[in-house]
Amino acid sequence: MTDRAGQAGAGQDDARGTLRAAQAALAAEHAAVYGYGALGGRLEDGRRADAAAAHTGHRARRDALVRTVGDLGGRPVAAAAAYALPFAVRDPASAMRLAAVLEDRVAGVYSDLVRAARGPLRRQAAEALREAAVRAVRWRGTGVAFPGLAEKAGAHPSDTTAEAGAAGVTP
Repeated sequence: MTDRAGQAGAGQDDARGTLRAAQAALAAEHAAVYGYGALGGRLEDGRRADAAAAHTGHRARRDALVRTVGDLGGRPVAAAAAYALPFAVRDPASAMRLAAVLEDRVAGVYSDLVRAARGPLRRQAAEALREAAVRAVRWRGTGVAFPGLAEKAGAHPSDTTAEAGAAGVTP
């Protein structure tokens, strides 16, 4: 015999968890859009097109998440006016490093959304996770075994992807 009240409570918890994960993904996308704006001018000509494409992709994901959060009954988290970068971006190497950090952080929040969501939203989150992981590899030159999970597993302190936590560029 099933307990309907228990099922309803579990369903509400699932919905709240999905909304929280979607809000976190939206916040990470806001930070990524800002971060790419900050690093784009420091890149060499050959990588500026990659940054512009990533910036456009993150803006599109951000806009989709605004709609998703609303559809889930939430009020979409707003972008901060500015964000503190985890380290100074002074040259092409540090700009590429920041791009990899941004993508790792975005992958981390999308891994949470994959875990929390069901149906089409879960597929969209998995696709966003894959895109972020591929971009991170392109920026860094190497990949990780489980994209989106490195920071949750306590990445090695020398790993620059864990420099300022899993939440993204900080406001």
